[in-house]
Amino acid sequence: MPELNRRNVLCGLGGTAAAILISPTRAAYPDRAIKIIVPGSAGGPTDVMARLISQRLQQTLGQTVVVENRAGGGGSVAAKVVATAEPDGYTLLFCNTSIMATIPAVSKRPEYNPVKDFAPVAKVSQSEQLLVLHPDVPPNTLPEFIAYCKANPGKLNCAATGYGGLPHLVAESFKAKAGVDYAIVQYKGGGDSVTAVLGHQVDITFETTTILLPHIKDGRLKGLAVTSATRNPQAPDIPTMMEAGLPDYVAPSFNGVVAPAGVGTDVTSRLNAAINDILQRPDIQIEIAKLGGQIKVGPPTEFASFIAGEAKRWLDVAEASQIKVD
Repeated sequence: MPELNRRNVLCGLGGTAAAILISPTRAAYPDRAIKIIVPGSAGGPTDVMARLISQRLQQTLGQTVVVENRAGGGGSVAAKVVATAEPDGYTLLFCNTSIMATIPAVSKRPEYNPVKDFAPVAKVSQSEQLLVLHPDVPPNTLPEFIAYCKANPGKLNCAATGYGGLPHLVAESFKAKAGVDYAIVQYKGGGDSVTAVLGHQVDITFETTTILLPHIKDGRLKGLAVTSATRNPQAPDIPTMMEAGLPDYVAPSFNGVVAPAGVGTDVTSRLNAAINDILQRPDIQIEIAKLGGQIKVGPPTEFASFIAGEAKRWLDVAEASQIKVD
């Protein structure tokens, strides 16, 4: 029998079989180490949370997961690295509100687009800002505070961490929503802002519940309301802004995982399922609660909608408040 040439073989085979002969079988994801880039130095809350997830992800996926810290630009350095990486699922970003919303919102020349340059994988946690007052400031409830500000426009001073940062934008958005006026004083870090209120150099501030709660418990600060949609389990006695009388005011912060835009849905679905499984483990929930976060589980599409909404929210605030940085 004469030898059949390759062309005749392929012609005699179905399309699927021919494709198998021509192309090597694609390895199932993941088949090598994964790198998660953290937008900051080691030891910070975002880094600690990223390492909690990466350790369990390594066990779940059966591949090495390496955490790499890339500080600089408030997180924009790390964001640019991932935005321009190969979209194969092996370079991921442990993102937060700053990277995905506030930095692009306040930048005069944004170096990346949080919606177009990334493929959302999974939201990990969500937290909130807490409005606190020095005990010598008269109001004891949010309605009293709003009334006091309206009766004394510009009298109070509000400490804000970093020009264009989330606490600054929250302070501006609250002013607009509540129709009040107070002066905003800039500080370099959250610790400096809180110290300024504790010493009554300023009257109020917005910061994370984790930082502020110990001072509320010992009576050195008054906590009026949180910016989340639901109360923080660590501070169940403090109402949300909406419960306290400010309708439709929610301003969360978040952490999550994204990949470069263009990565396949097979990859994002695989990672999403693995991360969601990890987040539902009691030990992880306890550790993330210690960091001030509340677990949020959902599909990539839900996370994508959330990111788009937050990016628009803070862009609108930045433009209305004329906050722009180089």
